Amino acid sequence: MSDEYYERLVDEDALVAYLEEHLGEVDDYEIERHQEGHSNETLFVTWGGEDLVIRRPPPGETADTAHDVLREHRVTAALADTDVPVPETKVACDDHDVIGSDFYVMERLEGDVLREDEPERFADPDHRRRIGEELVDTLAKIHRLDYAEIGLGEFGRPAGYTQRQVDRWGKQLSWAFEVTEDEREVPVLYEVGDWLEANVPEDHPHSLVHGDYKLDNVMFAREQPPELNAVFDWEMATLGDPRADLGWMLSYWRDPKDPEPEIPELVTQFMEREGYPTRVELVDRWEELTGLEFEHERFYRTLAVYKLAGLGEMFFRRHLEGNADNPLYPKMEDRVPALAARAKRILEGDEPL
Repeated sequence: MSDEYYERLVDEDALVAYLEEHLGEVDDYEIERHQEGHSNETLFVTWGGEDLVIRRPPPGETADTAHDVLREHRVTAALADTDVPVPETKVACDDHDVIGSDFYVMERLEGDVLREDEPERFADPDHRRRIGEELVDTLAKIHRLDYAEIGLGEFGRPAGYTQRQVDRWGKQLSWAFEVTEDEREVPVLYEVGDWLEANVPEDHPHSLVHGDYKLDNVMFAREQPPELNAVFDWEMATLGDPRADLGWMLSYWRDPKDPEPEIPELVTQFMEREGYPTRVELVDRWEELTGLEFEHERFYRTLAVYKLAGLGEMFFRRHLEGNADNPLYPKMEDRVPALAARAKRILEGDEPL
């Protein structure tokens, strides 16, 4: 990471003054950027004897609603007394004079995020199965919540959510294409968008939805057997369609029969090993726990890959404009067309669940 980019992320003097005012003065502190994420920026802060995390949007122009960290703070705080595991939030700030953007501070938990490989202590069939079960069980907990009871009754408009998702991600792509189409075009995404528009389910269940629920947005405690101890990255959370959450999670989950991933940097393949549940098994478990059916599964899985292509194209725009310091972003020039081809395979029935 360049010093120039870090300086665009945080004014240390202003941030330290803010933390001293709200969390108390300390004798020593340390701030570093966590470079594993690909959307919002994450800063690790050691504040005296306390380990904290700061979440803020990336610098530069961003697509509307794509990096709403204060929304993330609100839902994380509301979940504090539920059975959905989340970090404790400390403070949120909408004063851009501090670091140039909204941000919030939460506790830093101990555990492992399963991003590149499984921890050695989980490398047996029973523990692998439990990883998948913990992942889908926690998603079911989110979808079973009485969101009004925890103060999120006005958090969104669940009716019409799925139609708005199709519309929103079409707009996100249009925003990205304003810049990226000068480099290359992805006409298949227009075909996929038209198919989604024509096949939106007429109605759907209503629940709290995470919006980016997948294996590397949760943490497992360092004990065994596997126990999921935190869900992160709630920036896209709202009230909406739980089937969209499930479709998104499944788009990242690998079965042994699958072709090579379109974005290997984002999709791990260790869940193809013996013991991990298949996508069908995960769907069956979700249906049993929620009492819902995964109807229109081809639509929801296509929508998930369409959204992933939209994210990739926004990453590519930010790279072209110089508003990112992430080596993955320039690769989206080729990765997004591959995702578009996958979305078309799913909608045509050539990539079954």
